[in-house]
Amino acid sequence: MTLLSVQNLRVTFETENGPVEAVRGVSFSLGRERLGIVGESGSGKTMTGRALLRLIRPPGRIEADAMIFDGQDLMQASERQMRGLRGRRIAMVMQDPKFSLNPVMTVGAQLTEGLRQRDRLGWDDARKRALAALEAVQIRDADRVMAAYPHELSGGMGQRVMIAMMLIPEPDLLIADEPTSALDVTVQAEVLSILDGLVRDRGMGLIFISHDLRLVARFCDRVLVMYKGRVVEELAAADLMAARHPYTRGLLNCLPRIGGARGPLPGLDRSGDWAE
Repeated sequence: MTLLSVQNLRVTFETENGPVEAVRGVSFSLGRERLGIVGESGSGKTMTGRALLRLIRPPGRIEADAMIFDGQDLMQASERQMRGLRGRRIAMVMQDPKFSLNPVMTVGAQLTEGLRQRDRLGWDDARKRALAALEAVQIRDADRVMAAYPHELSGGMGQRVMIAMMLIPEPDLLIADEPTSALDVTVQAEVLSILDGLVRDRGMGLIFISHDLRLVARFCDRVLVMYKGRVVEELAAADLMAARHPYTRGLLNCLPRIGGARGPLPGLDRSGDWAE
């Protein structure tokens, strides 16, 4: 079943030198699966994710022929309707918890704020939901973490808190923007296991934005490869390491290899028609 369908999505920013297109005609569909989006910094990955939630503000502008989520056209939805969807049905885990969590509020206050304001739950019920969410992301000492401030948490713990916060409303679609980029490989594996279980057990759709091609090849079901705001290739994740598009091959060739030849890594050849 198709959960999300995007047709000809464009994100444009007005500048003193004229309009700049950050996303140029992106189209894709998503079921209850793990869809990876990869590409260089500036390729439009995060802008695509934010555009799905209509979080691009002026001077940015979002346009699309259609952006259908579970039968509802997000481009036609009012801001009030979008507020009802954000967090509750579509959630986004931002890249770095240091900049996404409020530094002057405890973790418990941030986890329960939405439950108390949006769902009108009492403190005791909201606290129980928050503790259950922390335990679901494998935080063992949940009471201590609830009382902590973000700066008192490690990067991996902060990332788990962010995931827990987004999962409390049990969304149908989770957009994870580089959720493992600042984590060591052990914690990274644990976070991926949590996300995998949520997709499998809850039937959630996942958009996984990353620079790590090897990670995406192992973890995702399908992959979109983006360059300069466009999707240049779409393929099964299992086929990513054998991709044939010149840009995808260029990204793969830039990956360092244990035991490989010493010397500078090759650069990308941007002389093809695809690079325009």
